[in-house]
Amino acid sequence: MDVSNWLRPDAPTSDERLFCHLYGRGDRKTDQFIPGWQYSFVAALETGRTSWCALLDAVRLGLADDATLVTAAQLREVVGRLITAGHWKPGDPKILIVMDSGYDVAYLSHALAGLPVVLVGRLRSDRVMLRDPGPARSGPKGGRPRRHGGVLAFARPDTWHEPVFCPGPAPRPARLRSASCPAPAPYTCPGAARARRHHRHRHHPLRQGRHKGLGTGCTPGSPTAAPGWNTRR
Repeated sequence: MDVSNWLRPDAPTSDERLFCHLYGRGDRKTDQFIPGWQYSFVAALETGRTSWCALLDAVRLGLADDATLVTAAQLREVVGRLITAGHWKPGDPKILIVMDSGYDVAYLSHALAGLPVVLVGRLRSDRVMLRDPGPARSGPKGGRPRRHGGVLAFARPDTWHEPVFCPGPAPRPARLRSASCPAPAPYTCPGAARARRHHRHRHHPLRQGRHKGLGTGCTPGSPTAAPGWNTRR
């Protein structure tokens, strides 16, 4: 699952063009915003060591579209077509959907509830999560129980969980070391996702997931590589 830009700066008479963000080389000051169209596409990867893929669906994002809502509707339609065509049957492993860090995996897991899918999304290294509040209990003066617990900041190792799975250092420095732990709820600023506010409840049910941090050993090219994070819901 991803979004690709079709740049058309030379088509001033074409309607519904967006400013597509392009990353610059070396320095973020060289980033550019070029007129064009954005397409949300779903591709199926083959098994084994191959880079071949089959494009299953593509939707053009409009000026007023919310990318998360379009993604939810697009995935639900694609999964429905796969089930109708007989590519997935009851008893088969769930369909694995992989997406980049720009997607709201927590909301998509809520929107795609009931489908045989597992969502895996990459997380930014500066994300902040809120832990499980633990047993339901009120404060000394009463009131509603807490909805969230403490803070888990990816950039602060002192706030991390005790991992439930950690294989330890790898014998070769270039290999990955992983640590897996239950996924807390993502922290969202009060003004975020205003366009989706009327599409969901103010407090939709929390869905459990799992976070995994991947870190490399001390390699010559990157002696202090930061761990990469992903979430699975």
